[in-house]
Amino acid sequence: MTPPEAKPATTDDDRLISLVYISTATAPLDDAALHAILTRARDNNARLDVTGMLLYREGQFVQILEGARSAVHDLVDEIRADPRHTDMSVILDEPIEVREFSDWSMGFQPMAMPRTSLPDGFRDTFTDLDASAERTRIMRAVREISLWFRVRASSGADEAA
Repeated sequence: MTPPEAKPATTDDDRLISLVYISTATAPLDDAALHAILTRARDNNARLDVTGMLLYREGQFVQILEGARSAVHDLVDEIRADPRHTDMSVILDEPIEVREFSDWSMGFQPMAMPRTSLPDGFRDTFTDLDASAERTRIMRAVREISLWFRVRASSGADEAA
């Protein structure tokens, strides 16, 4: 009887992670510029087996990336060098068991300004998220953003892919 084949051990570089960063656009971006960013992100992410979502509002980006640690970190190094944004700050970088965005090479949602007053506790900016923020506040914000995006995606109002 032949013993079962051992599965190769997962290295740290292969470990699945979720990384969230925020940054500021160096100039206002129109829909065409955002579409170009999205197209390139989807191509790169599919090649690297990275998934996630990108939010842009009033010159602020929030991006969630999921994938093998080495692939995500290499991609973040490339993104950091992109001259279209500045003040990039990784606010979360942690191992995960399952992807939240496994069906999307990169979901995208432009965020319009609300037309009515906002209820208490509603998040309409990303300004309180930075590397010094409490981890629980960052995680809550990421979950709120993820839920918001999923609701919008299920209504067909975005470009999730």
